[in-house]
Amino acid sequence: VYSLFLTREETGSALLPSKADQDAFWNSLQVFDCFTIGALPYRLAAEKGTPVAHAGIEETLPLLVDAVNKGRLTMDDVVAKLYTNPRKIFSLPEQKDSYVEIETDRACILSKTTGPFAGKTLSGTVHRVVLHGATAYLDGAWYTTGVEGQDVTAVAQAITKAIEKPHITVPAHGASNASVIHSPRLGPSEFVAPSTPLVRPSDGRRGSVQMEHSASSTAVVPAHVAAAAAREVPSVISRIINSSPFSHRHILSSKQFDRNELHTLFSLAHEMRTQVERNGSIDLLHGKVMCSMFYEASTRTSCSFQTAMLRLGGTVVAADGSSSSVVKGETLADTVRTLGCYGDLIVLRHPAPGSAATAAKFSKVPIINAGDGVGEHPTQAFLDVYTIREELGTVNGLTITLVGDLKNGRTVHSLVKLLAYYQVTLNLVSPPSLRMPEDVKAELVKAGIAINELTDLNEVIAESDVVYVTRVQKERFEDLEEYERVKAAY
Repeated sequence: VYSLFLTREETGSALLPSKADQDAFWNSLQVFDCFTIGALPYRLAAEKGTPVAHAGIEETLPLLVDAVNKGRLTMDDVVAKLYTNPRKIFSLPEQKDSYVEIETDRACILSKTTGPFAGKTLSGTVHRVVLHGATAYLDGAWYTTGVEGQDVTAVAQAITKAIEKPHITVPAHGASNASVIHSPRLGPSEFVAPSTPLVRPSDGRRGSVQMEHSASSTAVVPAHVAAAAAREVPSVISRIINSSPFSHRHILSSKQFDRNELHTLFSLAHEMRTQVERNGSIDLLHGKVMCSMFYEASTRTSCSFQTAMLRLGGTVVAADGSSSSVVKGETLADTVRTLGCYGDLIVLRHPAPGSAATAAKFSKVPIINAGDGVGEHPTQAFLDVYTIREELGTVNGLTITLVGDLKNGRTVHSLVKLLAYYQVTLNLVSPPSLRMPEDVKAELVKAGIAINELTDLNEVIAESDVVYVTRVQKERFEDLEEYERVKAAY
């Protein structure tokens, strides 16, 4: 890999190819079966008398992904030459619970290296490495003892005996670009020759490398001991939480947090989801009490908060406006003061814009805004951006169409504030009377976001990567005739 990015003219080392040879490598990539790190980083470091970061391993993927972003490679090339073809050559089994996650649009600064790439900024970084279902690496931090390897030779031999030649079908639209490469080891029918056009950053975000576990000796552990161990908080979660920017803070508006803080939140959410899917719950909030106070009807938001608290080992005290002391005239401030004595945080939904901020002034425990009238719904926005990122691999470069009641839809008000951190195009589709508020649009323009206002969804649906639909809310209309005119607009 070093030979693709360094030349002897640049470094003065005869270990590297000339510029002409390097150009020939790039022009002949289709004849190479694999990428390898090899001994070149070691030898170059020894020649120059400088150490090299992890024998060149640390730099390899960022260099290749940066080349993908610059159009010199496709993600298909990287996957084929670093995973698919080497696995076939060495008859390695798939690893179903081991994979690497790469953020193709996130800058990577090789500041820790002292080799030829020291200080270089690349577009693309390794976000997470998972080995056998457990996070081994996350955003520069290691969570492994280095002894997680397994002997899979028995599995490999069994697979070799039973292997069938795969049948590769090239899509019709890509047939003209397909190339069949004859490899002495792989053969023309086994070699993965990328024939698709340059992928967007959302393609191939997770090269899923899978492994069959070989049989090994197991110890008999009492069920209650095993269950308790499974619910223990993994070190990767503990480390993120210990430096969390969200700790003991009110969550009132989505614009409280920057993109780096969102990245931390999404990393933690991924780890929590993995643990809950595997074990049902984790004892992260054992002994903590969440007070839930909803002055408006809710199913999804209310239940999701309660479920999350229970899954994390905490308990819930729930109240609603129709059956609480509010009906007797108790003020929001008094209610918040009271609930703050019972629990460790308060989740509040209230019909008045700004009510969450008001509650925060009187609360000694964190307030989470679960919707304040036509104001904001920040936690829903966090979830929406996380979902887009998980499903499509990236938020950057997407065209996102928001449809429906953009005037009163608090979810879209919070969502666009977060989308302003990314390079997106927003289509705002609504009836003329339900357009996005001017102050919200002004924030988007200030952030450099391209916005298009329309009334007809058909004009933009074909070019949209995401269509986000928010209902026309009857409870926000004083004039029911106006509601009837627009309720079925989309």
